[in-house]
Amino acid sequence: MIVSRFAPSPTGRLHLGHAWSAILAHDLARDAGGRFLLRIEDIDGTRSRPEHVQTIMDDLTWLGLSWDGSVVHQSDRLPAYAAALDRLREMGLLYRCYCTRAEIAAASLSAPHGAEPVYPGTCRERQDGSDRPSCWRIDMARAVAQVGALAWQDGERTIPADPPSAGDVVLARKDAPASYHLAVTVDDAWQGVTDVVRGRDLFAATHVHRLLQALLDLPTPHYHHHGLLAGEDGQRLAKRHGAPTLAAMRESGVNGRAIAADLRAGRVPNGLHTT
Repeated sequence: MIVSRFAPSPTGRLHLGHAWSAILAHDLARDAGGRFLLRIEDIDGTRSRPEHVQTIMDDLTWLGLSWDGSVVHQSDRLPAYAAALDRLREMGLLYRCYCTRAEIAAASLSAPHGAEPVYPGTCRERQDGSDRPSCWRIDMARAVAQVGALAWQDGERTIPADPPSAGDVVLARKDAPASYHLAVTVDDAWQGVTDVVRGRDLFAATHVHRLLQALLDLPTPHYHHHGLLAGEDGQRLAKRHGAPTLAAMRESGVNGRAIAADLRAGRVPNGLHTT
């Protein structure tokens, strides 16, 4: 049975890009007689807002989408993430990193223009038992050597996994007990998610998720990375760019089910296009 999910972060209100992703995940499950789950990724306590959770559920209902079972909140799942971190530590795959953002940015000045900075591994061999603020990073080279070659299915394609391209990513910080990479991997397995539907902007993250699945003996879902909705300027819709929110549309009397039907038919509002 297909099990898909929609997993927004309550750090702001949803926009049409979120609606597009939720509809695709919902329909994939419903068309196959499967289950569609809603998970609230509120692990970032400094940015998540409880008031946005109800708005998310109201927006999905307005679009005509329904979910199965109880809504899962990542903030209730901290012991599961701690257990996964403990297991990786016992495997000798994690190390403390004390570098600041400024230090990492300075060390990454040689990266190609436009490329995401990759952590240079400054603290990998550092033995520092101080109480300074730190995070936990994975020793990517050691982890990859342990599991060997990996791949995942993305739509009809087989994608060779390339975790080293992400560098020694953070798996936990002092202000966030688990990173997105760790939490989403653990939760998808725990919820029995068989198919992950999400935007193409998260494609690169799947290299890391596939590695964590192998290290933690977790199943690998089938992935579907879809195109994104973008504005006239070519930039993808985003909260930080002031994309119109579903709540504002709903409150102004727009028919949400009609919006959903248009998106399913490939019709997007004026000024928007898919990338």
